[in-house]
Amino acid sequence: MRKLISLAAGAGLLLTAGTAAAADEVTLQLKWVTQAQFAGYFVAQDKGFYEEAGLDVTIKPGGPDIAPPQVIAGGGADVIIDWMPSALASREKGVPLVNIAQVFKKSGMMLTCRKDSGITSPADFKGRTLGVWFFGNEYPFLSWMAKLGLPTDGGPEGVTVLKQGFNVDPILQKQADCVSTMTYNEYWQIIDAGLSADDLIVYKYEDQGVATLEDGLYVLEENLQDPAFVDKMARFVAASLKGWDYAKNNVEEAADIVLENDETGAQTEKHQRRMMGEIAKLLEGSAKGLGYLEPGDYDRTVDTLLANASTPVITKKPEGAWTHAVWEKANGM
Repeated sequence: MRKLISLAAGAGLLLTAGTAAAADEVTLQLKWVTQAQFAGYFVAQDKGFYEEAGLDVTIKPGGPDIAPPQVIAGGGADVIIDWMPSALASREKGVPLVNIAQVFKKSGMMLTCRKDSGITSPADFKGRTLGVWFFGNEYPFLSWMAKLGLPTDGGPEGVTVLKQGFNVDPILQKQADCVSTMTYNEYWQIIDAGLSADDLIVYKYEDQGVATLEDGLYVLEENLQDPAFVDKMARFVAASLKGWDYAKNNVEEAADIVLENDETGAQTEKHQRRMMGEIAKLLEGSAKGLGYLEPGDYDRTVDTLLANASTPVITKKPEGAWTHAVWEKANGM
């Protein structure tokens, strides 16, 4: 009997090992550090959605020195999260990225200004110092300034651009009149640092008509010629969207899962739960469902980028920069 049990146990171990070996490996490169901005992927992993889809997913955190397009171009990831302006600029420069799913329907980007600076509308930006993120995040800002007719090289008729680090110190220390913020992150860092909402005035890119698409999933175009890769990505997208659906309906639990995956220990429960609540607002609005790239949103993003003639993000309309094939397969279409 003992021998039979031992044989059965051995067979079980072999079966488990075989199942694990059969899982398709996927490496996802995040755009930034581990935080609720990427909760859907951590939830999909934690809840076993990837495993159920036959996937072994590695999630790689980003950071200030990590450019997702460079990572995927160098073979360090199968799929990346990036903002569309950055992805389209990379495509024009020779990294053929293709959007396979658009998770964030709305933009969370804002310019947050101190009221005591005297700024009451975008017309007051002239002659001011504005904090701007770079590394691909500056493109929406440059397009907005072009729309306003404001040069970005300083001077009384333009704006002075302060290369903003990934913190809000410039506005706290009055080094800048306004700084770049996200609805779900840096704005609340300003609040937590001691300024109140009454001390601030915010300009959402959505409201200014210059919003561009943010967190989307991108792969290299050449890989989409492989049916096995397309199948793997369809399963990845389906499981990820399942994770996102769970996250937006279970905000506190999703934030807690993110915290469990934060190896730095830098994130706090208060900030991550608040962030997850704001992120959930950016997922809504697609007529066909979560992750569907609306062609009209894509066209608006391209038009916004092309409107910046003085500092072009892209010089021509891209061809083949997105596909619905993976999303449709993920949704059984």
